[in-house]
Amino acid sequence: MRIAVMGAGSTGGYFGGMLARVGNDVALIARGAHLDAILKKGLRVVRDDEEFTVQCQASDDPSKIGPVDLALLCVKTYQNDVALPMMRPLVGPETTVLCLQNGIDSYRTAAKALGETAVLPGAAFIEASVLGPGAVRQTGSVVRIVMGEEDGTESQRCRAIQETLVQAGIPGEISSDIRASLWGKFLFIATMAGVTTMARATLAELMPQAHWRNVVLACLAEIDAVGRANGVNLPEDMVANTTSYIEEHLPDLQASMHTDLMAGRPLELEALNGAVVRAGRDAGVTTPINDVIYAMLKSLENGS
Repeated sequence: MRIAVMGAGSTGGYFGGMLARVGNDVALIARGAHLDAILKKGLRVVRDDEEFTVQCQASDDPSKIGPVDLALLCVKTYQNDVALPMMRPLVGPETTVLCLQNGIDSYRTAAKALGETAVLPGAAFIEASVLGPGAVRQTGSVVRIVMGEEDGTESQRCRAIQETLVQAGIPGEISSDIRASLWGKFLFIATMAGVTTMARATLAELMPQAHWRNVVLACLAEIDAVGRANGVNLPEDMVANTTSYIEEHLPDLQASMHTDLMAGRPLELEALNGAVVRAGRDAGVTTPINDVIYAMLKSLENGS
C-alpha cells in the first residue's frame, strides 16, 4: 500500500516505521532537524524489545509525494490550519485519510478541508516519544489503531487498512460505533493531559497523592457524564476500566500536552478540555474540573 504520514513525530513516526518495515511504500512528512536526520540516516524506531531503522521517502512538501492510498493524519490539532491545506496533493479519488488526532470531532475538521468521503475517523492508542532527530520510541504493551465508518458499517476500506496494519504488527480494530470509541479514548487522554498539565506532574507522581487521585477520578467521571448526556453509548464500566488501565501503566504514561507545556510549545487545549467544556454546555452538564483546567491553561495555549 502507498502510504503517507502527515506528521511523522512520535506517533506518526512509529506507525510509519512499522508500515515501511514490511514493504509498504511509505512517505513521511516531517520538517527541520527531524526531516534532515531521516533523509541522511533513515528513521530509527526503538521499542522495549527491539530497535530498527527504515529507509523511506521523506519530505516537508506533500506535493512531491502525490496521491496515496492511505494518509495518516497525525499532526497536533493546533497545526491543522497549516497542515490540512498542505495535504491536498496527497488526496486522490481513492485516497483514505485516517484521522488519528486527539479529540472527539477532529476528523470533522479534516473532512471539511479534504472531503467528507475521504476522511475516516480513528484513534491511536500508544505511548510514544521523539528521542531526538530521526528517532522515535514506543513504550509499553498497549498499541492499537481503532477506526470506523460513521454509519457503523464494516467497509472495504476499513478491512483493507486493518489488514495492512496487522501485517505490519500494528493491531487494528474496526469499530461499529466509532463515536463511542473516540469518546473512550478521549475520556482517558483529556483527563491525563488536562490534570498533569495543570499540575506540572505525571500521573505516576500524582496518583499516589490522595488529593490528586480524587481530582483524576472526578475528571474521568465528569467526562463520562458529559459523553452519556450527549448520547454516546459508553460502556457502564468505562470509568472503572480506565482507572485500572491508568494504575497498571503508570510508569509509561506521559501526556504530550504536559510535555508541550514544559517545552513552551502550544497546547491542544481546545481539542481536549475545551471540548469537554463545550460538550457539557451543549448537554446542560456542569464541568467544574474541566472549567478550572481550561481557565488555568488558556493563557498558555499558544506556547510560552
